[in-house]
Amino acid sequence: MAQEFEIRVNQQSWTVAASPDTPLLYVLAGDLGLQGPRFGCGISQCGSCSVLVDGVEILSCSTSVAAVVGKSVTTLEGLPALYAQQKGLANPPALHPLQQALIDEQAPQCGQCYNGMIIKGSELLAKVPQPGEAEIRQAMNGHLCRCGSYARIVKAVQRASRMMAEVRQ
Repeated sequence: MAQEFEIRVNQQSWTVAASPDTPLLYVLAGDLGLQGPRFGCGISQCGSCSVLVDGVEILSCSTSVAAVVGKSVTTLEGLPALYAQQKGLANPPALHPLQQALIDEQAPQCGQCYNGMIIKGSELLAKVPQPGEAEIRQAMNGHLCRCGSYARIVKAVQRASRMMAEVRQ
């Protein structure tokens, strides 16, 4: 039976009607029309559905909407604003530095993994501003790229780290 839930997504409050066990992904994509989190495998094995909840990556295909009540959800669409908040910037950039770095490194190919790689990479960079290659690879473990762009994804995270270091608060 559907209930109303107040959830906070990308720094905005939403009231949604859903069964408490409805996957958060279904609410984000279906009810809110967000295109960042993607349905990949549906069994928490690929990372395509990743979002940040209070700054920590979760898999939205296996997290219920009821589990995020009272928490802050950030999707791919909300990353630039979250980055601006973290850095104390007056205005958010058009893209999070990792999004720009992935473009610069020509890492995305089919785009299926793009959301999860950026969500996980942004979580890593928020915690470890200058991660080494091994740290990046460890963080990305569990995120599947169908095209095998892992080396370019690692380079993109390293580039984003350098870009973020140049930004003054």
